[in-house]
Amino acid sequence: MSEEKHINVGRGLPPAESISDLPDWKQAQPAWIESALQQALRRPSGGWYVVDSTRAIGSGPRSYRIAGEDYVVWRGSDGFLIAPDHCPHMGARLSDGFVRDACVVCPWHGLALGADGLGKWQPLPTFDDGVLLWVRPDSGADATPEPILPERPTRYFDAVMRLEARCDPRDVLANRLDPWHGAHFHPHSFGRLKVIEKDESTISVRVVYKISKRFGMEVDAVFHCPDPRTIVMTIVGGEGVGSVVETHATPIEAGRSAVIEATLAASDRPQFHWFMNALGRFIRPVIEKRARRLWVEDAEYAERRYELRNGGLRPPLEEL
Repeated sequence: MSEEKHINVGRGLPPAESISDLPDWKQAQPAWIESALQQALRRPSGGWYVVDSTRAIGSGPRSYRIAGEDYVVWRGSDGFLIAPDHCPHMGARLSDGFVRDACVVCPWHGLALGADGLGKWQPLPTFDDGVLLWVRPDSGADATPEPILPERPTRYFDAVMRLEARCDPRDVLANRLDPWHGAHFHPHSFGRLKVIEKDESTISVRVVYKISKRFGMEVDAVFHCPDPRTIVMTIVGGEGVGSVVETHATPIEAGRSAVIEATLAASDRPQFHWFMNALGRFIRPVIEKRARRLWVEDAEYAERRYELRNGGLRPPLEEL
């Protein structure tokens, strides 16, 4: 694939060499991707799952299916509440009801349920990190008081995208542990991408994000997995140093996952935060639309991995 030339509109970077002159299909070694993935899957999760963007939860109740169970989410007087999406009285879907006085009200008989619960029906531990809402369905021995959060910039502008895919969380992580596909599979977004460093579990890239056909922004970024359902890209060079993109994969049920991707943009340019505060309501949908476009395509990658694994087939071996 020929290398596209773009005018860099961001900060310049010193020259960086690729770790290999081999073509991308040779560099993308299935054995390394699988090894890095297995290391991620062995990391503790604390029992926490990302539900959605906190901004996505409005005034009424919403239903989410997580790891095969249905939950109702609503805003209480002291924050978010998440509980089983069935009324303890006769089993109605509470997400079909409404919220009154910080309680979710059953649509069948008007039973109001709140933070104190009722009998065995009890709200689950939740955590609002300011961008994403987390829930901990399991209170086992490995459970932690809070999610294992990746490092974030002190000040940022956030945008969150959520979509569902026919795959397991491991397939979502595997997609991000294969940056070599980026410029081939997403030519509309990446003008050039080369891997400049990797170890057993992290990988660094230099990538040109396309702004238009002629203009791009070149940055260095590092990918790592802080838990078995999250992979984080952190910008470490170029424009927006410290910005992160968190890709969280939450199992809905076997063979189906939610991809929740949070972009936390930061900059040391004085005008950046003024600009974002002034025009954020216009910029946020643009960021989310771009992230969704990438993940509609990357969902095909993740779904194909799931299909190959469950169909008894194997992806090509690296010795090809």
